[in-house]
Amino acid sequence: MTAPQTPGELAAALGDAAAHGRAISLAGNGSKRLMAGPTAPAECAITTARLNRVIEYEPRDLTISVEAGLPWRELTSLTARNRLMAPLDPPFAPAATVGGVIASNGSGPRRRLYGTARDLVIGMKFATLEGKLVQSGGMVVKNVAGLDMAKLMIGSFGTLAAIAVVNVKLAPAPEVERSFLLAFDSLPGAMAARNRILASVLQPAAVDLLNQRAAGSLGTPPWLLAIRTGGNRAAADRYGRELAKLAEWEALEGTRHEALWNTIESFTPTFLARNRDGAVVRVSCTLKGLEEAMASFQGPALARAGSGVCYGYFEESEAAARWMADAVRRGWKAVIEFSSEERKGTLDLWPAPGPDFDLMKRLKGLFDPANLLNRGRLYGRI
Repeated sequence: MTAPQTPGELAAALGDAAAHGRAISLAGNGSKRLMAGPTAPAECAITTARLNRVIEYEPRDLTISVEAGLPWRELTSLTARNRLMAPLDPPFAPAATVGGVIASNGSGPRRRLYGTARDLVIGMKFATLEGKLVQSGGMVVKNVAGLDMAKLMIGSFGTLAAIAVVNVKLAPAPEVERSFLLAFDSLPGAMAARNRILASVLQPAAVDLLNQRAAGSLGTPPWLLAIRTGGNRAAADRYGRELAKLAEWEALEGTRHEALWNTIESFTPTFLARNRDGAVVRVSCTLKGLEEAMASFQGPALARAGSGVCYGYFEESEAAARWMADAVRRGWKAVIEFSSEERKGTLDLWPAPGPDFDLMKRLKGLFDPANLLNRGRLYGRI
C-alpha cells in the first residue's frame, strides 16, 4: 500500500504505476467499499488517507481548501467553529474522507436546498496517470473561466484520476434549526402534503419521506414526512403555522433535532451493518414519479422527496436484483448502490446505463487509455 503525503507524491505514484502498466486500486479510508462496483484485482494500491492538511481557510469568504484525505468530520467540525457548514450530509460520514465523499458524489437530506457536491465544489487539484497535477477552478465562489474539469471527477469513483485537493463553498449556519415530523396514514396523503409544501413560499432545507418500515425505526405511524428548517426564530414559528394546515406535527430542536437527522443520514450504514447480504437501490425520478417509485418497495424505503431520489432497502441481494429487473422494464433510472462484497461480482448493479454511457467511456479512454485505474469501480461498467 502506497500512502503519499503530498499531492506531488500522489501524482508521482500514479505516474510510476502507469508507466510500468500496473493496475491501480485507489481509495481514501475505504469507508464506502460496499458502494458501487468492486475494484478488480490490482498490482498497486494507493491511499490518499495521509493527504490530510487544511490548505487554505477563509471564513469571511465562505471558502475552504483541504487535501483529499482529510476526514469529512474534521472538515465539518472545523467550519462549525465559525458557524459555517458544508451541508452535504453524506452517508458513512464518520469514517469518510473529503476525497471519498466527492469521488462518490455523496449527499443527503439537505441536497434539496444546498445541492450536491457539484454545487459546493468550486475548485480541485487532481493527479493524472501521466504523473501530472491538474488545477481546475479556484477559491472564488463564482468562477466561470474555462472548462471545469473538476466536475468530471465528482462521482467518478476514482476511475479517471486521483483527487488531491478540494475547494469547497461553505454556507452560514442558520440562527435556529427546527425539524417537523408529519405523520400520514397513506402514501397519497403524504405526497399531497409534500406537493403543497413545495408549491408554497416555504423553503425547507430537507423534505424526506419515510415509508412504514423505515419510519418504524423512529417509532412513528405509517408514513412520515421529515422537514428540516432553518432561519431565525420567527421563520421557524411560521413553518409551524403553515405546516399545521397540512397535518398534525411534532417539532424537534436541539439534541432531538440532531438525533433525527443523524438517524436518517446513517440509515444506509445501519441497515448494511445489520444485514450481511443486504442491498440498497437508488432510483432517480421526477417529483411526480416519486410516488410510484416509493410504492414499489416492500421493505424500508426513504426518499429525498423534494429532489426525486428514492432509496429502497433489501435484506437479500436477490430481492434487490428482482426489483432492478422490474425497474428496467419500467424505464427507471436505477442502480444497486450498495451491496455485499461477496455479491458485487455476481449482481448486475447498473443494468441500464443510459445514453450518456458512451460519453463516459470516451472520457475513461482519454484519462486512462490502458484501463489501469479502479477497474470496475463504477458499478462494474468502468
